[in-house]
Amino acid sequence: AGALIMSGTSNRTKDELDKEIDFIGASLSADRNSISLSCLTKHMDKGLTLMKDVLLNTSFPESEFARIKKQNEDALLSAKSDAGTMAKNATVKVNFPGHPYSDVMNETTLKNISREDVINYYKSNFTPDGAYLVVVGDINRAQAEEVALKYLGDWKGGKKYVASFTEAAMPEGNQVTFVKKRGAVQSVVYVTFPVNMKTGDVNQLPSTVLNGILGGGGFGTRLMQNLREDKAYTYGCYSSMNITEYGSWMSAGGNFRNAVTDSAITQILKEFELITTEVVKDEEINLTKASQAGGFARSLESPSTIARFALNTIRYNLPKDYYQNYLQKLEAVSKDDILSMSQKYFTASNCNIIVVGNEEILDKIKQFDSDGKVTILDEFGNPYIDITPADISKEQLISNYLLAVTKSASMKELNKKLKKIKSVERVSEMSGSQMPMTLKFFNYYIAPTTEATALEFQGNKMPLAYFDGKSGYTSAPMAGKKDMTAEEIAKKKKDSGLFQEMNYVTQQVNYSLEGIQNENDVEYYVIKIVDGETESYDYYNRKTFMKEKSLTITKEGDKTNESTQVYGDFKEVNGILFPHTLSMNMGPMILSGQVTKVEVNGKPDMKIFKK
Repeated sequence: AGALIMSGTSNRTKDELDKEIDFIGASLSADRNSISLSCLTKHMDKGLTLMKDVLLNTSFPESEFARIKKQNEDALLSAKSDAGTMAKNATVKVNFPGHPYSDVMNETTLKNISREDVINYYKSNFTPDGAYLVVVGDINRAQAEEVALKYLGDWKGGKKYVASFTEAAMPEGNQVTFVKKRGAVQSVVYVTFPVNMKTGDVNQLPSTVLNGILGGGGFGTRLMQNLREDKAYTYGCYSSMNITEYGSWMSAGGNFRNAVTDSAITQILKEFELITTEVVKDEEINLTKASQAGGFARSLESPSTIARFALNTIRYNLPKDYYQNYLQKLEAVSKDDILSMSQKYFTASNCNIIVVGNEEILDKIKQFDSDGKVTILDEFGNPYIDITPADISKEQLISNYLLAVTKSASMKELNKKLKKIKSVERVSEMSGSQMPMTLKFFNYYIAPTTEATALEFQGNKMPLAYFDGKSGYTSAPMAGKKDMTAEEIAKKKKDSGLFQEMNYVTQQVNYSLEGIQNENDVEYYVIKIVDGETESYDYYNRKTFMKEKSLTITKEGDKTNESTQVYGDFKEVNGILFPHTLSMNMGPMILSGQVTKVEVNGKPDMKIFKK
């Protein structure tokens, strides 16, 4: 809902709204529970007119709903390969079972969201009942009341929806939760537990100082000094004290090499233990308080900070002079206060220990679980459904796929069809949230072994890759042309051709059938291909045998590069099924789009690749 509120009103399209906001140099934005306006005082009437229109008349256009939903689909594709996101999903699941915080979006829940759901959410949450209007700027109270009545006096709505929140429960003993990430050479580790505190608690400020000493305050913190400077386990180990109105939690961790994952957990638990049993040093508390005082002072430069302080004072029943006296209160926090806070809220023996990584570390981390039973979750924090043995051989699977994709009844018919294919040209248009323009890709296949890819951007077409079965090159706009090495040529030969599966026997490809994996209630046969430092996983629908996803993981030292491609909407062209929707992610870059052209046995223009 938050992403759609600014997508147009019954009076203005999104473009018209954006133009009017830009014309007065204003900023008008919205999220899931608020709308904010920032503008010059002389443009306040116009700004409030636009703000009122958005508040009362937002229209949630169907086209924008589809666009935002597609953005979320792309984000979920990226989340599946991002260990940090996986760890955060697991954290809220184990700290807040049955709580709204544990509602993590996945493909199934996203698919079930309708435009009507968004509208109903908006109507039940954006209502004058329980709403606050905060005004900061060159304006007095009488003027503020006047504009409030003028622009919001006729705002009507029902009772605000109030969700029920369960209290988080501390784990009984340390509990280990593992999330499997194929091919990972590093583990993401979070040591986390619920904290019985809410926004506005009298202990919030000293607890913030406590967190700053432990790991929330830069390179001088205990976690950084121990795990980075002393042990060299990681580039960074941090902690965060997350205090909210409806549930709070503590987390500490970072990224660690597989070989030291267990040692890192040991040291993080040690730091939790030490800070609950020893008084902190003068230099630690003084450095932390000085840093937080500076951050507070700098934040006052922003009018939005002043607005937030005013709102917090009312919502959380803070003393009226809370922020005026904030620096004095901060300075008054003592070493004894820190010890008291740590003993009240911290623990080293009732923690949820989250580990996202390669399965090879699983045996190492079992020792930290109080009952020796590690909980395994999937990327979105749901119970992991383990892969089950396949009911066919890898050879049968490949044969079934090739027959299905070519709509052939036998291998003889398949080979006859493929011999008739002299060329294939595919054109796809791809875009992404991080790239507002559309990219047009051209993929060519010339029998028997030539392949090429070109990119068209802003009317300019440029080659990206070319391979003729014996040699080739890659090209990038800024890096220029680079001839393929002998090793790259050998790799390319293994996956060249219209269907790379045709090469598995002739090129002696190292592949295996891992089993049957359930993803979003769909069962897939999973083929694993190993080629040097690269692992690939292809997912074949168990019912149709069509290949619907490919995951490639390449190890480079202590890092991995991961890319995923998802295929859908298979349509027949000259007796072959070609995917007509594509999604791919390469690290943080996410692209999705449609195949706009598939031509078999045409006359592709390859001149661009010969320059």
